[in-house]
Amino acid sequence: MASVDVVVHIVDDEEAVRNSLAFLLGASGFAVRTHASAAAFLEIAPGIKNGCLVTDLRMPDIDGVELLRRLNAAGTMLPTIVVTGHGDVHMAVEAMKNGALDFIEKPFSDGVLIDSIRRAVDKANSLLDADAAEARTRDRLATLSEREIQVLKGVVEGRANKTIAFELGISPRTVEVYRAGLMSKMQTKSLAELVRMVMGIDLDSVARP
Repeated sequence: MASVDVVVHIVDDEEAVRNSLAFLLGASGFAVRTHASAAAFLEIAPGIKNGCLVTDLRMPDIDGVELLRRLNAAGTMLPTIVVTGHGDVHMAVEAMKNGALDFIEKPFSDGVLIDSIRRAVDKANSLLDADAAEARTRDRLATLSEREIQVLKGVVEGRANKTIAFELGISPRTVEVYRAGLMSKMQTKSLAELVRMVMGIDLDSVARP
């Protein structure tokens, strides 16, 4: 099932190709936006919140591999499908090394392209879900006091309550109280869930009340 939330961005310097792909994908239920060049797409890429990309490899201004390199460098990479002509397999492999999700060789069937785009749309949705989950976690972390953050650091590092208590100069019972409070604020039911939730987040960067 196609997702109307994810916009499929088509980058190709040939107008006929852009229009053909846009018609096919639109008829299959996808939201589509076309771009006549990689440079034009790079200008709007930072504002894309939920999208995937279909790009030709060989283009006169910036080729598909260079496009992916620039998206990666700018932190605006999207799930990407590259379309390659005969003899472009080496470039397609380079595109994969630079983060492309898939590559399709011309000529391709409509079904092959649509199946690949569905995978890209699913990937885009999963990335958006992950970003939303991290935002929720950061919002909850922002409600913790400085002492609760200190206890949380100890918990995430696998330290026992007695060790955390000794390091912070408080009693183990007080650590238990802080731990119960921060788990309530983080809306977690288990230690494992709490650790998974904050893994990868720099707790020193969290704004505290």
